[in-house]
Amino acid sequence: MEKILYLFKALSDETRLRILKLLEDGELCVCDITAALEMNQPNVSFHLAILKEAGFIKDLKKGRWNHYDLDFSSIQSRILLPTALEGAKGGKVSKDRRRLEEFRKTKDGDGCALKEIRINEETYR
Repeated sequence: MEKILYLFKALSDETRLRILKLLEDGELCVCDITAALEMNQPNVSFHLAILKEAGFIKDLKKGRWNHYDLDFSSIQSRILLPTALEGAKGGKVSKDRRRLEEFRKTKDGDGCALKEIRINEETYR
């Protein structure tokens, strides 16, 4: 019973649903998700850890960067993820996707080595 409660708790947060919706289109680096959500990396990593523990996402190490993708390997994911993704709609999701596309234009090549990233008017190098 605790496992099913954890699964639903993982899906009960708006930020985590927004992350899942971003991953619906394919694998993303943590820097992509950070930029799309306009959140700092520790906050995004916290939500990613919960989604990974619940079995909804998987991570792939590419060099020094972690990339994330949806994980449909469990029966729970195959049932719950499509429902959650269908329900995650609205203005925030559209804005996330626009920010992601804009951010990808600023990246140095295919990697995550950035010159700088701006989140809520703060610049990180």
